Amino acid sequence: MTKDKLHWYMDAIFYEVHVRAYCDSNGDGKGDIPGLISKLDYIKELGVDCIWILPIYPSPLKDDGYDIADYYSVHPDYGTIDDFKNLILEAHKRGLKVIADLVLNHTSDQHPWFQKSRSDPNSKYRDYYVWSETDEKYENTRIIFLDTEVSNWTYDEVAGMYFWHRFYSTQPDLNYDNPEVVKEMMNVMDFWLDMGIDGFRADAVPYLIEREGTNCENLPETHEILKQFRKHLDEKYEDKILLAEANQWPVDVRPYFGEGDEFHMGFHFPVMPRIYMAMRKGDTSPIHWIMSQTPEIPENTQWCIFLRNHDELTLEMVTEEERQWMWSEYAPDPRMRLNLGIRRRLAPLLDNDQQKILLANALLYALPGAPIIYYGDEIGMGDNIWLFDRNGVRTPMQWNDSINAGFSKANPEDLYAPVIDSPEYTYKKVNVAVERQDPESLLNKMRHLVSVRKSHPIFAVGDFEFLAQDQTSFLAILRTLEEQNVICIHNLTGEEKSIELDLSNFSGRRLINLLEESEPDTITEKKQSYILKPHQFLWMRVTD
Repeated sequence: MTKDKLHWYMDAIFYEVHVRAYCDSNGDGKGDIPGLISKLDYIKELGVDCIWILPIYPSPLKDDGYDIADYYSVHPDYGTIDDFKNLILEAHKRGLKVIADLVLNHTSDQHPWFQKSRSDPNSKYRDYYVWSETDEKYENTRIIFLDTEVSNWTYDEVAGMYFWHRFYSTQPDLNYDNPEVVKEMMNVMDFWLDMGIDGFRADAVPYLIEREGTNCENLPETHEILKQFRKHLDEKYEDKILLAEANQWPVDVRPYFGEGDEFHMGFHFPVMPRIYMAMRKGDTSPIHWIMSQTPEIPENTQWCIFLRNHDELTLEMVTEEERQWMWSEYAPDPRMRLNLGIRRRLAPLLDNDQQKILLANALLYALPGAPIIYYGDEIGMGDNIWLFDRNGVRTPMQWNDSINAGFSKANPEDLYAPVIDSPEYTYKKVNVAVERQDPESLLNKMRHLVSVRKSHPIFAVGDFEFLAQDQTSFLAILRTLEEQNVICIHNLTGEEKSIELDLSNFSGRRLINLLEESEPDTITEKKQSYILKPHQFLWMRVTD
């Protein structure tokens, strides 16, 4: 990859925003689009490039908006279509791009398509969903929401048949064997793209097609459908992207990039739990292993990497033994566990230790891919494990120490969810206003880390090589792009440690610290020694 072939999404840092949780402009206790617009300057200051917003469509909100009742409108809690157009306009004015969730796999059972499908066997909408006389088809398919669902089939009294769903029983799956459904979703894409949105994070893409005798995931027919969406996008629009949410092994995600003709980006789910594993063990082996399992992807595509998001920290892509270990280490209270994962935010997972939080981000940024920051993690927000489902990591953004953390002027009892007020994570001390004023705050250190990462495209698209793999207390990485070289060293342990690196290839050249101002070091010895404090990291650029 050369810098002149760099597409915007390859070098982007994404910021994931739950509109309901971000800022309430009208005092009804729920965040909205005008509230988000009022905070765009803050997001710009953070140094990110693109905002990913969770679903804002009309919905009964049984699954926080992923159960869509109308693809062509905005939930009244969030505002109007005109508000959304204004969001795109104001974001673009600031050089920020915006992508939104496109939920392809399923709708709400309240969607008019499903209501017509269940009530009239002769309606064209009957074939918009997957119906069966029996609940015994596709029996090799796993149940994703193990904590709440006992089957992927639910009997509908009105239709007198069973409908198929991979998620909640209130979310019937669309039937992508029906070309009309494909056309319908292309129309949905056009509706939002014509407003100027910069692309979509496509939800749950491995499950579009069902076939007997398979696990109904990653099927060739699914990829054929997805390629149609990409072709449609490329023919009608420029510089727009599709990001695949496929919680699969890297080798199974690789086909979602096609030959550069399917998705522009794909989440790399399995690297995420292994960053936590490596940090808790003080052993880099889990990261070395998962990156060795990561195939090359087409030159015009990019991995999307993250530490946390709006869902549980998924442990689907680990062994049973690793899952039990992760639960015991990171979720000792059963309330912290959900499905095959952990419902906790970044700061509580890392003991509210600023250096550990920064190290985790540094590890993420030093690996290939485009990173995502989940709203609130940049200030070290806590969570509320007593809220239903994943809602404990979707609490109001903490702007200042005033009532409701500056999120809303509503009465506290009218908020969609309570603000975090536990002693360690109270909004009184964990908030944007306080941290903006403190040069040593997590927010300001995150802004600095983002700035360094953004100033060097080598982190996004450079080649990478692990150095000193026998010294497993350290993750040492050489990043290379054209004639540039950056060396990243991360001490994963809670102890001061030394590492020796063979840098003889760069003998006589100098190393400039990218993270803080210091005198350049000259590489004089075959072996260079470095002593790093607990959880310290060092990024250095090789120069003449």
